[in-house]
Amino acid sequence: MLAYIIRRLLLIIPTLLGIMIINFVVIQAAPGGPVEQMIARIKGQDVAATARVGAGGGGEVEGAAREIPGRGGENKYRGARGLDPALIKQIEKRFGFDKPPLERFLIMLRNYVLFDFGTSFFSDRRVVDLVLDKMPVSISLGIWTTFLIYLICIPLGIAKAVRDGSRFDVWTSAVIVVGNAIPSFLFAILLIILFAGGRYFDWFPLRGLVSDNWSQLDLFHKVTDYLWHIALPVISLVIGGFASLTLLTKNSFLEEINKQYVITARAKGLNERRVLYGHVFRNAMLLVISGFPAAFIGILFTGALLIEVIFSLDGLGLLGFEAALGRDYPIMFGTLYFFSLIGLLLHLISDLTYAFVDPRIDFESREV
Repeated sequence: MLAYIIRRLLLIIPTLLGIMIINFVVIQAAPGGPVEQMIARIKGQDVAATARVGAGGGGEVEGAAREIPGRGGENKYRGARGLDPALIKQIEKRFGFDKPPLERFLIMLRNYVLFDFGTSFFSDRRVVDLVLDKMPVSISLGIWTTFLIYLICIPLGIAKAVRDGSRFDVWTSAVIVVGNAIPSFLFAILLIILFAGGRYFDWFPLRGLVSDNWSQLDLFHKVTDYLWHIALPVISLVIGGFASLTLLTKNSFLEEINKQYVITARAKGLNERRVLYGHVFRNAMLLVISGFPAAFIGILFTGALLIEVIFSLDGLGLLGFEAALGRDYPIMFGTLYFFSLIGLLLHLISDLTYAFVDPRIDFESREV
């Protein structure tokens, strides 16, 4: 098993490299890059933007920032008409665009090996600091949502498999279909209307992960305040995300229940509970476990993005989304690298969980 783990860890390196290459090429080809963003700010008379260019470029730009008629044709960026080309060159140098794309990519890779993810183009903060600041929010949403989804879906899926075709199965299937059809953000809006002062009750807060005076509270009130704030976001994610796992669990158990070894176990006189949890559970749970990495990453980033916006939760999903809109490349690539690495490690953990659940699985005898 140790050799397999080492091979998988080494395989992460070329996988990450491939992901970064593809995304670097795609993002570089997208219009509206950071240079265009800064030009737009300067054209909008954003004094702070002009000051940042001057600080990054190492020179004075007050005179260069004046619009100079007739010289816009020399600029290759959209919206740069009328700006001095010297100012454009300073902006390019500020963001590293004075170098060819291949050199920029190699510099980025070298820095990533040294765990240097650079500084945000527009907030003037290190990407690592931004990610560490936002991580608790997203990790909280991801862990609680994944935990509750698995806690609800596995027993529910088993109950549906055991009672296949019964009234319970039909009614719970109807609830699952409704939950699967309505996205999480609509549930979030409904919960706000009902319980967060939208129209009826004002029982839960609408903003933030904790209260403003959280640091002054004792341990018990800190925990309750945290759970009070995170309740509605997690509930909306759970309601919108439990359908597929429930059906997967049910179908996995139905497939195993009809196999010969189950019939043999029952013929030997074993009670139904021991047959279900002593024999069927291990085999049926393999498919469920395999979906954990994708489920967690989906909740952590894609699924939680709109929830973070609706409930004003400043997490990694919102950070990456705003960076994509603003073409803040260091944050975009830093968050992409972080999520890709976490996803690959979770896939490895998923394989190791396979071996724990079913010792018959031997990864040593197979190629990576």
